[in-house]
Amino acid sequence: MQLISVNIGHERTLQVGNKIETTGIYKLPTNEAVEIETLGIKSDFIASKKHHGGPDQAVYIYGAADYEWWSQLGRELPPGTFGENLTISRLESAQFNIGDRLLIGTAILEVTAPRIPCGTFAARMGDPQFVKRFREAERPGLYCRILKEGSVKAGDDVHLKKRNANETISLLQVFRDYYNKNKSEEAIRQHLNAPIAIRVRIQLEEELRRLSERQ
Repeated sequence: MQLISVNIGHERTLQVGNKIETTGIYKLPTNEAVEIETLGIKSDFIASKKHHGGPDQAVYIYGAADYEWWSQLGRELPPGTFGENLTISRLESAQFNIGDRLLIGTAILEVTAPRIPCGTFAARMGDPQFVKRFREAERPGLYCRILKEGSVKAGDDVHLKKRNANETISLLQVFRDYYNKNKSEEAIRQHLNAPIAIRVRIQLEEELRRLSERQ
């Protein structure tokens, strides 16, 4: 695989329903090498830090294979359209597990969570039904934490180090289970045993607590 594009978010406003929001979802490619730090790309604008960014979701990745699937939309989708920081050739996000590692340039990233679509994403795509379409497509992209800070640049080779499937859970299962509000205790613990993002972990621990109270 190869790093096709490095995309940087810039502060913009966007109408989401009846509100005007400030967002960093609009990301533009850069030809320069960039430093990826523990909290992501330093110059990348993040508006809602409650829901985005942080050490466990420092970088968002989308793949060319997923972009090719979305080409059925019949419109041009340049790198950065999905709000990703890194666009990678041949990458198909549904094939990944939590804990898989990507070695890019001098940085090492670890997959922590799928992207859950929101109203801002739908507004960015100009499609009120896009949240539903994104869920049904099951091509969520990869949120990653930074295990080793480093420099990356478009054109860098990307090497994948898979996590043992017996020690984790698939990214696609995490994505599907987000919408399942009746997960079993066994399923929740399987999620929690993986190196999953802290925001997801907090939600799952709360689900486990409620489940225990009902028993």
